[in-house]
Amino acid sequence: MRQIIHFVHVSLDGYIEGPNGEFDWPAMGPELSAYSFSLVDRADTFLYGRPVWEMMAGYWPNVESISDDPHDLKFAPVWRRTAKVVFSRTLREPGHGARVINGANLVEQVTALKAEPGKDLLLMGGASLAGELTAHGLVDEYQVVVHPVVLGGGKALFPGVKERLDLRLVESRTFDARTVLLHYRPASSRTDGDGRPRRSG
Repeated sequence: MRQIIHFVHVSLDGYIEGPNGEFDWPAMGPELSAYSFSLVDRADTFLYGRPVWEMMAGYWPNVESISDDPHDLKFAPVWRRTAKVVFSRTLREPGHGARVINGANLVEQVTALKAEPGKDLLLMGGASLAGELTAHGLVDEYQVVVHPVVLGGGKALFPGVKERLDLRLVESRTFDARTVLLHYRPASSRTDGDGRPRRSG
C-alpha cells in the first residue's frame, strides 16, 4: 500500500499562510532544498487541493521566466513530469498532466489511489485537503517544516480537524541553521520490517 506524506511549511505560530494569503516567508536553503528532493524521490504522484493547485499551475510551468532560484530551476522539470492529482468538486480540466478526484466518496477514492502500484504520494502543502484526509485517517506521515517567522494570523495548519490526533515523533532536524523539520506518524501506526508505517489494529 502506498503512503500519503504531507509535506508542509508552517510559521512558528502555526500558520501556512499569512492573514492576506502571504507565502513569501518560506526560505529554501540548500539543506532544506536537498531534503525536499529526497522526499520527491520517494513519490511518483503529487496531491493538491484546488487552491494550492491553482498557485502551482500558475508558477511551475513557466518558472524559468519568473525565477532564477536554483531550487526552483531544479524542481520545475520534476514537477512537469510527475503525475498530479487535484481534489476539487468543480474543476474538470486541470491540465498539466493532472487528473481530478471530485471529492465524492473521498475515502474510497483515496484508498483506491493508495492501493495502485507505484511509489508514495506527496501531499504538498494545503490545509483543507490535508485536514479532510487527516480526519479520515488517510495521512501516513506528517513532515512539517517550521520557519522562524510569526505571522500573527492566517490559515491554520489543520483548520478542519475537530478531534484529537495523537502523533509519534519519528525524527527532528535543523536545516541551514534556520528551519526545523518535525517528522511525525500517527501514534496508532507502527513500522513494518522495511521501516514504512503500517496501521495497527
